[in-house]
Amino acid sequence: MRHHGDVEARSGLLDLAVNVYSGDRPDWLDRALHDGIADAAAYPDPEPARRAVARRHHRPPGEALPTAGAAEAFTLVARLRPWRRPVVVHPQFTEPHAALEQAGHTVTTVLCRPEDGFALDPAAVPEDADLVMIGNPTNPTGVLHPAATLRALRRPGRLVVVDEAFMDAVPGEPESLADDRAGGLLVIRSLTKHWSIPGIRAGYVVGDPDVVRELARAQTPWSLSSPAVAATVACTAAEALPEALSRARRLTRWREFLQEGLARQGVPFVPSAAPFVLARPGEGVHGLLRERGVAVRRADTFPGLDGSWIRLAVRPPETGRRFLDALTEVRACATA
Repeated sequence: MRHHGDVEARSGLLDLAVNVYSGDRPDWLDRALHDGIADAAAYPDPEPARRAVARRHHRPPGEALPTAGAAEAFTLVARLRPWRRPVVVHPQFTEPHAALEQAGHTVTTVLCRPEDGFALDPAAVPEDADLVMIGNPTNPTGVLHPAATLRALRRPGRLVVVDEAFMDAVPGEPESLADDRAGGLLVIRSLTKHWSIPGIRAGYVVGDPDVVRELARAQTPWSLSSPAVAATVACTAAEALPEALSRARRLTRWREFLQEGLARQGVPFVPSAAPFVLARPGEGVHGLLRERGVAVRRADTFPGLDGSWIRLAVRPPETGRRFLDALTEVRACATA
C-alpha cells in the first residue's frame, strides 16, 4: 500500500514514474518560497494560507484547512472518528487506505473494473458506509468521474471524501466539488504536483465546516512550514490561475502525444484526464523498461490491478518519444 512512484524513479532513470509537472517553477513561486524561508525564524502561522484557500474556493475561512500535503489530510480523516464501515474506491491512490488501516480500521474495498472503463457505480458502495474515499481524477486510472456521480454518494451520517490532488491538471476543472458547500462532503487538494514542489508538502482541505473544525482540532501544531504557507498563498491566488490553466493545457497536449503513441503500438490504455496514463502492455514490461533505463510506475500495488499494467507520467514530447522508442524495443524483444 505504501509503494509510491518516487521509489521507482531513483538511480538516474528516465522518469515516467512520478506524477509531478515536468517544468520550471514560476518566478513568483520561487520568490514566495524564499520569503517563506526568510520567515523560518518564527513559528509558522497557517492563517494566511487558510484565508487564501477559502478565497480560492469562495468559502468562509472555517471551511478551509491547509495541510502538509494531501497525505496529512488522509491521516487526519482516518483518525477523525471510530468509523464503522469506511470504504475506499479502488484502484486509486493507496495512501487513504493505508492511513485507515494504520488507524486501526477495517477497510471495505469497492472496485471499479476495466471492462467498465473504471467508471464508478454509486450503487456498488454499501449503504451502511459512513466514510467513502475516492479520487477524482483517479490515480492511477486517470478517470474523471462526473460530479453528479460523486454527489450521489452522499447519505445522512456519511462523509464523502474526494481526493482532487490532480484536478488542477484538468483545464477548467469541470467536475470539481471544491466549491460545493453541501454537508457531508470534503475535498482534499495537493499543490505539490502541478507546481513541482513535492518537497514543500503543501495541500489543503475544503468542505463541511463541522468536519473541517474537527480536523483542525486534531492537526499537529505547526504542521505546515513557513515555506508551505507561502506556497499555498501564492498558488491559490487569483494571479496564479492563468499559469495553472496554461500548465493544464500543456499537460493535455503532452498526454495526447503519449496516448497516440500507445495507440500506434496497439498498447491498451485507459483514456485519461490526468497527468498520467494507465496502460496495459503486458507482464514483465515494467522490469524490461527498467533494464533499459526507463522508470515507470508498477501498478500491481493498486488493488484491482496486476503486473500487466503500468502507470506513465505525462512528459514533454521529447521525453515521451524516448519512452515510446524504449517500449517498442521491449515489446519486440518480448515477442521475438
